[in-house]
Amino acid sequence: MPYETVTGYCWPQSVTAGETVALHLSSSGARPVAVEVARIGARRDVVHHEEGLPAGDHPTPTDASERGCQWPVAAEIDVAREWRSGYYEVLLTIEVDGRTRQDRAFFVVRPASRPAAILMALSTNTWHAYNDFGGRNLYTGATSVSLRRPMAPGYLHKPDGAGQRVTSLFPPDPYSAAHVGYLRMNHLSPYAGSAGWPNWELPFLRWAEREGYVIDVVTNADLEEHPELLGPGTGYELYLSIGHDEYWSGPMRDSVEGFIAAGHNAAFLSGNTAFWQVRLEDHTDAGPAATMVGFKGFLKDDPVYGTTRQAELTTIWSDHLLDRPENHMTGVSFARGGYHRIGRRVTRGAGGYTVHRADHWMFEGADLDYGDVLGADATVVGYECDGCDFTSRDGLPYPTGVDGTPTNFEILATAPAAHFTRTTASRPVPAGVPAEDEFIASRLFGTRDPAAVERIAHGHAVLGTYVSAAGGTVVTSGSTDWVWGLAQRDPQIEQITRNILDRLRTAS
Repeated sequence: MPYETVTGYCWPQSVTAGETVALHLSSSGARPVAVEVARIGARRDVVHHEEGLPAGDHPTPTDASERGCQWPVAAEIDVAREWRSGYYEVLLTIEVDGRTRQDRAFFVVRPASRPAAILMALSTNTWHAYNDFGGRNLYTGATSVSLRRPMAPGYLHKPDGAGQRVTSLFPPDPYSAAHVGYLRMNHLSPYAGSAGWPNWELPFLRWAEREGYVIDVVTNADLEEHPELLGPGTGYELYLSIGHDEYWSGPMRDSVEGFIAAGHNAAFLSGNTAFWQVRLEDHTDAGPAATMVGFKGFLKDDPVYGTTRQAELTTIWSDHLLDRPENHMTGVSFARGGYHRIGRRVTRGAGGYTVHRADHWMFEGADLDYGDVLGADATVVGYECDGCDFTSRDGLPYPTGVDGTPTNFEILATAPAAHFTRTTASRPVPAGVPAEDEFIASRLFGTRDPAAVERIAHGHAVLGTYVSAAGGTVVTSGSTDWVWGLAQRDPQIEQITRNILDRLRTAS
């Protein structure tokens, strides 16, 4: 460890009431650890506390990022029958020469037999893709990452301060200097602005529970490990995706798309949603998968490439080799979106949407008119954005459907977004390696010639909705940062979110 501290992880990461969670710890000098477990929502409700828990001082294996830490169990936490579904923070504390050192682990309690009307899946696959504890992540050369290791600093807790958001709030800031400075000052992972509990799900659940909404919580992996959650007779009417929900497995999509196809509703108040396919592997002792596989730009090295299993290829879902664009599910795709207010992409953008169809039910009570800008004060359009191919008729946007977006998708509001290019990328693109826009074009169209790249050069964040063939309603914000309008109590964003939740949590 780089300095004297305590860290740990829980396994499994998701349980039901009455089950047990194992806590794996490493404490500098084998110091005893104080453990406090709290459910986090509108309040922080402490449900378990113990002092002086013995813990060993265990090294982090050199291959921890791929194979996990394999630390022994320090304690088991019995999840009481009365513990509600939700996110549970495990606060770990040691004393070092009179100073307090702390870290956090987490687990989720899945809903019991009487579910709420709304089910929300935390974007835990995305957390694990960016987590660089113990070495690499899917952005630094790894093609698989272990779920059985601690989360690096910043993924489960962030101190308040300017620069907490990766989205630039003070344009022009082409290098996101405030955010980079914040991460360095607080000794957080350089990837902690892109994923994790504090950025999106935490502020959403705080707001929703204050407003009186009851929401059950699961992990991304639960949608694969427990497909019955969204299966026939589920009891849920609304599925929620919040924030940055980038990495989806095939069985996850099967669960959510089956739910929508059965006439239920979904709201993707998220961006970059289901952009990459991943696989969950390494099931041991009949337990949940311990490894997430994602070859990404190295897709030709994926063992399923060119085989009868190519439908599981860990490339972007819009890849012509898969022919299963996420637009089929969400209505939009990052391939037709890009960035807003991050790096040198739409650096001076408004941070809000231009409204096109103000008379839609989603905008009832929000006091909006055609051409108004929505959410700019809270910068609700920021970081990663999803859009669709569209054309204009009589001054209004309509989807073309060429990218897989349902033809009955209604485009309610838009904001410009753009992908990183060779000259605008935050980090230099090595010679011989495609820039982001070139890679996406090559996967969509089978070529990255200039004409293909130009086809995706002018993206948008698209706020919109469609109705499935079975009558279910699907809503998308087309931006990761919608929830910041709730965190900052933007009255129009709050009203629109109430409209969505109130309408979609009841049976049609």
